[in-house]
Amino acid sequence: MALERTFSIVKPDATNRNLTGAINAMLEAGGLRIVAQKRIHITKAQAGVFYAVHAERPFFDELCEFMSSAPIVVQVLEGENAILLNREIMGATNPADADEGTIRKTYALSLGENSVHGSDAPETAAEEIAYFFAGLELVG
Repeated sequence: MALERTFSIVKPDATNRNLTGAINAMLEAGGLRIVAQKRIHITKAQAGVFYAVHAERPFFDELCEFMSSAPIVVQVLEGENAILLNREIMGATNPADADEGTIRKTYALSLGENSVHGSDAPETAAEEIAYFFAGLELVG
C-alpha cells in the first residue's frame, strides 16, 4: 500500500448547510487524515481555471457559477491509497447511484450539488493541490 495525498473540496451546497464537520468526520473515519484545510470563496474566473478540463462540456458555466456561489472548503487528505479511498468515501458522482453510507448518498442534493469533489489520479491531485496550497500550508 502506498501513502499518498489527494485533494478534496467541500462544495457550496454542503458549506451552506454547515456540513463541513460531518463530511470531515466521514473522511477521517474512513482512514484519511486532513493535512491542510482552508475555507475560501473563489470567483467564477478562478473556478473556470480549476475546472478548465470541463470547458467544452455543456455544464461548465453552471458548474463555475455554482462553485463561486458560496464558500468552499479545500483540503489535502493523506492516507494509504488516498485517491481511491477518498473516491470510495465520496461515492458515485450521481447521488442516486452512490452506495449507502457515502458522502454523496448521505448529503448530496442532486447531480450538480453533490457536496464534494475529489481528485481522480495522482497527476490531477498534484495539480489541484498546487492550485490551492503552497509551501508552508502543507504540513505533516
